[in-house]
Amino acid sequence: MEIKNKNVFVTGSTRGIGLAIATKFAELGANIVINGRGQVSEEILTQLSDKGVKVIAISGDIAKSEDAKRMISEATEQLGSVDILVNNAGITRDGLSLKMTEEDFEAVLHTNLTGSFNMTQAVLKPMTRARAGAIINISSVSGLIGNAGQANYAASKAGLLGLTKSIAREVAGRNVRVNAVAPGFIDSDMTAVLSDKVKEAVLGQIPMKRFGKVEEVAEVVAYLAQQEYMTGQVLTIDGGMVM
Repeated sequence: MEIKNKNVFVTGSTRGIGLAIATKFAELGANIVINGRGQVSEEILTQLSDKGVKVIAISGDIAKSEDAKRMISEATEQLGSVDILVNNAGITRDGLSLKMTEEDFEAVLHTNLTGSFNMTQAVLKPMTRARAGAIINISSVSGLIGNAGQANYAASKAGLLGLTKSIAREVAGRNVRVNAVAPGFIDSDMTAVLSDKVKEAVLGQIPMKRFGKVEEVAEVVAYLAQQEYMTGQVLTIDGGMVM
């Protein structure tokens, strides 16, 4: 798929991996929908629009089905279509399973998994009608191998892989592709809160001996958006952590 002049909706794109993905697509000439639950700063909008593309902000909670439908509708009204959807938004509420509350377990699944389904369902009808489109889900290596203290997060990200493959099978005949990216430990807001001791332990599990960069994840997402004969795939970007 040619990226230039396409319209890309990136959920959770006001910072971190999401913002890096939005920036990469803007550099490739795509129009961008920046999304978050709160108001999007003018600084971000200016930063991206300076790349010569149209940039709009649409706020809402992906965990709410009505919000998801509204956001896709608004994006379509303002840009004409949503050609590429990147389901990046997610939350964590870490804790050992023995002590994890039902609220914390369900909140993470509802945002990370149900939220991605809500956005995907909202965009599928126009994409299948147009017989064109790409959906990229941001999963995690935690969804592949699990992670102590993250039963809720790992379950949501593993579920996202099943969602990716199932919907890919449903819409492949309409030329709509659905793929996933599973990042490992990436330098971002999520990893910034880790202690030096934890970081050192994690680095010991990574053959390349470093954390990834948000820009590197963005490169993989853009690659998947452009590959017209790839669907139902999961690409890991983890420095060799789960090879």
